[in-house]
Amino acid sequence: MGLPVATLLRLKSQLDCLPLVVSGTGEDALERKPAPDKWSARQNLAHLARYHDIFLDRLERIVGEDRPAIERYSAERDAEWPHWNALPASEVLRRLHALRAELIDSVNQLSDAELARTGTHSRFGEMTLAQWLEFFLLHEAHHLFAVMQRVRE
Repeated sequence: MGLPVATLLRLKSQLDCLPLVVSGTGEDALERKPAPDKWSARQNLAHLARYHDIFLDRLERIVGEDRPAIERYSAERDAEWPHWNALPASEVLRRLHALRAELIDSVNQLSDAELARTGTHSRFGEMTLAQWLEFFLLHEAHHLFAVMQRVRE
């Protein structure tokens, strides 16, 4: 079956919205938090960059292991998160785009059989790699919306 064309197109283009989303905002808007327990726009972007790193590992596991069990990601339980959370916006964006290019390259190399392989998410159950990619993009879209909210608040 392969990867739906719409999924691949979003993988290649979804981050193209960032210049428009943050247009006309400065560093202060990227750092503004609506409440102490909410992430700023920069932190949401850092989360997306870190999640690319996590997802590349997940992709490798799903391709290389038989139906791996994959725990829900939590920044609070991630030993690397404090490092990513401390990065300046320019470095976050650089890493985000570099990791996206790596992810696209990895996905372009997958066979239909590899896209059909499954991993079991601790909350959403067993999903094919194609479904995992859709999950990844929907999660990303949620955080991109949060970025837009934060810079416009």
